[in-house]
Amino acid sequence: IHRLDESVVNRIAAGEVIQRPVSAVKELVENSLDAHSSSINVVVKDGGLKLIQVSDNGHGIRYEDLPILCERHTTSKLSSFEDLQSIKSMGFRGEALASMTYVAHVTVTTITKGQLHGYRVSYKDGVMENEPKACAAVKGTQIMIENLFYNMSARRKNLQNSADDYSKIVDLLSRFAIHHINVSFSCRKHGAGRADVSSVATVSRIDAIRSVYGASVARSLMKIEASDKDPSSSIFQMDGLFSNSEYVAKKITMVLFINDRLVDCTALKRALEIVYAATLPKASKPFLYMSIVLPPEHVDVNVHPTKREVSLLNQEVIIEKIQSVVESRLRSSNETQIFQEQTVEPSSSCQMISSKDSNRNPSPSGSKSQKVPVNKMVRTDSSDPAGRLHIYLQAQPHGHLVKNTSLTAVRSSVRQRRNPKETADLTSIHELIAEIDSNCHSGMLDIVRHCTYIGMADDVFALLQHDTHLYLANVVSLSKELMYQQVLRRFAHFNAIQLSNPAPLKELIVLALKEGDTDPESTENDELNVKIAEMNTDLLKQKADLIEEYFSIHIDKDGNLCRLPVVLDQYTPDMDRVPEFALCLANDVDWEEEKKCFQVISAALGNFYAMHPPMLPNPSGDGLQFYRKEIEHELVAEAETAWAQREWSIQHVLFPSMRLFFKPPNSMATNGTFVRVASLEKLYRIFERC
Repeated sequence: IHRLDESVVNRIAAGEVIQRPVSAVKELVENSLDAHSSSINVVVKDGGLKLIQVSDNGHGIRYEDLPILCERHTTSKLSSFEDLQSIKSMGFRGEALASMTYVAHVTVTTITKGQLHGYRVSYKDGVMENEPKACAAVKGTQIMIENLFYNMSARRKNLQNSADDYSKIVDLLSRFAIHHINVSFSCRKHGAGRADVSSVATVSRIDAIRSVYGASVARSLMKIEASDKDPSSSIFQMDGLFSNSEYVAKKITMVLFINDRLVDCTALKRALEIVYAATLPKASKPFLYMSIVLPPEHVDVNVHPTKREVSLLNQEVIIEKIQSVVESRLRSSNETQIFQEQTVEPSSSCQMISSKDSNRNPSPSGSKSQKVPVNKMVRTDSSDPAGRLHIYLQAQPHGHLVKNTSLTAVRSSVRQRRNPKETADLTSIHELIAEIDSNCHSGMLDIVRHCTYIGMADDVFALLQHDTHLYLANVVSLSKELMYQQVLRRFAHFNAIQLSNPAPLKELIVLALKEGDTDPESTENDELNVKIAEMNTDLLKQKADLIEEYFSIHIDKDGNLCRLPVVLDQYTPDMDRVPEFALCLANDVDWEEEKKCFQVISAALGNFYAMHPPMLPNPSGDGLQFYRKEIEHELVAEAETAWAQREWSIQHVLFPSMRLFFKPPNSMATNGTFVRVASLEKLYRIFERC
């Protein structure tokens, strides 16, 4: 027998604590929660083997603590063994960070309250590689784990399936998000424009589950509570959300927190599976969320290397009581069931059922239909080699289909918002989106997310209420910036607006140039304008493939503008501004540098789609004087429609979209986009105009 070298001991221990990338993420997220963070962001590359980055806005790490931060058994959570009896924090051993430094490269950036700058330091084998360096930092701590298991070749080879490891990390963050509803979580792949987990702080757990697991899960849940205050048997309080008998899934999902600690309990899981097996259809599994609170001294948290399991006092009694309450509630919920109706649209080749078939007796309800292999199905339609049931459905009358057209469009729009495609993998686009995210003004973001629209104060400013304050918001500036951001986020994945009549680019550009002349009636520059328009049209025809692929702007071989992108659902831009857009596209874009090119095109689209006041004067207010001079009443009706449509779009499209997608830049805090209404006199004048 001989004594192992300390480095060997540490690497063996590290392999036990950090078993997979998800183990490291769990430890880091729990540290962030212990630091009282309200926002935790996780970025992962190659399933966590290349990079795990966890950022929070907690209280940070003191400069004095950095030298021993990653040494084994150094912690701020306890000081004596007896403290384990009343421990409330997630961590307590002081092993996680130390273990990571033995199997990966660890970099910590942190800043504490009151400091003018933060510190960045790298660790290896439990010690600092260099002295902490002063650096710019945002509130909280960011920990980067790079090249995980770089010195454990066997472990690394077994973890080559990055998709599997990333899905485990997403599942972990989803579970934290529905329990810690006062904390916002996000998890995304490195370089991705869209987060796979994105939750915001809320007061409703149902809303948290809806945002993470979907509406189908949320609407099938029932609240169940169980408790016991008898010291002789057990003391506990359980609050849970359990799926009812209408919920159908192929795999059980059980989210269990005991004293705010995410754990597994095989015995409790098996007991509840037995209850649901008698209720749910065969092969269907439930969704279970439980938060159990017990006195700290009744829980032994130090029974598993990764703290995945805990030991409870009187565990059998607690499980039995929870099982009994759930069983009772599930039986009562079975008395009534609600079935969601789905409409199946028949195929174009749908045939009418013959009267002979329509009078055929249905099969007994108790009989089970046998699944027929695809290659054994009878072919009923040349367009469908396997045959499908919808072939036998009766065709709906034409009028019914027309009636449901708008509903189909809405459903399509919702599906697109729920499952947005990832942006094209271009570095320049990711950089532009990163600039938007990093330049976001947090105070204005809160106003935008939680404001209430009151009405239009004039042609440009809308009146908003946030908390007890009133603001005037420049809808032109807001919509222009929102459209610009949406263009970048939908880059290369636009739906398209087909123009009923293709617009010749040459004529559009000539029109825009003429509008820019000091004297539009003059014909002095007509020849020059035509030459400029011809050159610009030729340029856009050369770049037609690029702008169609990335922006869905289709220009045919004759130089006609045929299609425009859908930047915001349910909104069509003012087509009177197409000439200005065409000129900007031809004249302002730097086609040589990729990032500037995409930025200018996105800005041009943002300006084109912005909710400018219509060209026609407003028929209400001062604009009424213009129409008194006009004989044509149709012009008044056209103007009224245009202005009413704009106000509807501002209220029902612009502000709801801003709450979901908009990141207000810092510049908006000083450029007059938002103006706080200070005086009652000014407020009175605004309401008078409203």
